Amino acid sequence: MNIHEYQAKELMTKFGVANPPGGVAATAQEALAVAQSLKTTDLVIKAQIHAGGRGKGTFTNGYKGGVKLCTTAEEAKEIASQMLGQTLVTVQTGPAGKLVSKVLVAQSKEIARELYFAIVLDREAQAPVIIASTRGGVNIEEVAEHTPELILHRRIDPALGLQPYEARILAEYLDLKGEQLKPACAIFHALYNLFIQTDCSLVEINPLVVTKQNEVLALDAKFNFDDNALYRHPDILAYRDVTEEDAREVEASKFGLNYIGLDGNIACLVNGAGLAMGTMDIIQYAGGKPANFLDVGGGANEQQVTEAFKILVSDKNVKAILVNIFGGIMKCDTIAQGIINAVKAVSLPVPLVVRLEGTNVAAGKKLLQESNLPIIAADDLADAAKKVVAAVKK
Repeated sequence: MNIHEYQAKELMTKFGVANPPGGVAATAQEALAVAQSLKTTDLVIKAQIHAGGRGKGTFTNGYKGGVKLCTTAEEAKEIASQMLGQTLVTVQTGPAGKLVSKVLVAQSKEIARELYFAIVLDREAQAPVIIASTRGGVNIEEVAEHTPELILHRRIDPALGLQPYEARILAEYLDLKGEQLKPACAIFHALYNLFIQTDCSLVEINPLVVTKQNEVLALDAKFNFDDNALYRHPDILAYRDVTEEDAREVEASKFGLNYIGLDGNIACLVNGAGLAMGTMDIIQYAGGKPANFLDVGGGANEQQVTEAFKILVSDKNVKAILVNIFGGIMKCDTIAQGIINAVKAVSLPVPLVVRLEGTNVAAGKKLLQESNLPIIAADDLADAAKKVVAAVKK
């Protein structure tokens, strides 16, 4: 799960991570009030969407830039009025853009240096890994590609946590010395505590800045959380903004379905993440393009299968559906009955190819055959892929 920048600021403040003061506004009048409360002539207004590149983005009303500096509360109000309720298009949103319903009004800072600091969960290392670079404020992927020597990776022992000497090593690498050393180390420790205690998968501060007043501050933040751990954090789950998510993914989550929308035209319904990945690969190999990743899990019931079909056919780009089930915990006759009920419920508008294997496969195939529904049976996965690609091309 992702959160907005203003929500990340709230969490950072809670955990003691130094960052510029500010507040969120949903109307121009609220933006005026927040700006007035900051009692400064150094202000920045930031559109709040789940995408980067906001500063160089363009609104559909022609207004340019989702990050603006200003010096008065009245200016802040005017800028907010240009952003709120408008769609912002950036390099990360795609041409459709994202609707801006909130803005962050914060105190701006005179920046002397921009640094990069992140903590990620490295599954190969089985530990949190800190990534730091003196090249902050830019795309870290570009730095990794062109100047990898400017990036430091440090594995943190999960049993011990971030040790004081490790924080000093990071500070030294980032050339944070003298008066900057103590506040920098305090930020590193606070961010690590935040990462662990809230079950983050990513904490990214870009940029971590040194101001001309010699402050060390987290100027912008991006947090990702492990969805499987959100039941432990109802306060963080409350940050979820479903308007920023794919409506199909939101609907799927209501029924315990794992769905990710893609840009192809062959929908997939599979039980098991590994099998789903293999199914998408073989569709691609056969000359098609998968429209989604959809794992109904090992114990899906008939209702979940029906809801899954509803989500698949709601995608106007879908021209055919491939169901690939390996019956283990989920028996093939159960899934077959679910498919039959689903097809009847949604009045399937596109060809459907079904491949069944595993427990009670003979009973499942018999149910599908006797249903007299327009279902294309496949003998194996390769056969299923060929048939579904051919159905799209008809």
